[in-house]
Amino acid sequence: MTDKEHAFYSLGMSERLREAISRIRCHHSRKESSGERRVSATAFRVAVQQRLRNLERDVGELKSRLNGLIFLVIGTVITQVLLKLAQ
Repeated sequence: MTDKEHAFYSLGMSERLREAISRIRCHHSRKESSGERRVSATAFRVAVQQRLRNLERDVGELKSRLNGLIFLVIGTVITQVLLKLAQ
């Protein structure tokens, strides 16, 4: 256990809580000062909807490619069976 951990665990419960809240506030203030901005709920909703539309489009494209691959395999199997029957 490091000295920092030892000092932390030797504190009382209320002191640990105060220290944890202080660290959270410090971390939060650093985030805001580093350029991270808060986004309104409407802007967030619009961004999520756009990502969802893009994801739906990508899934649709994957489904069509998979269907094409399945038909290719089935066509190959049918061709092989017909060739074996013709021999």
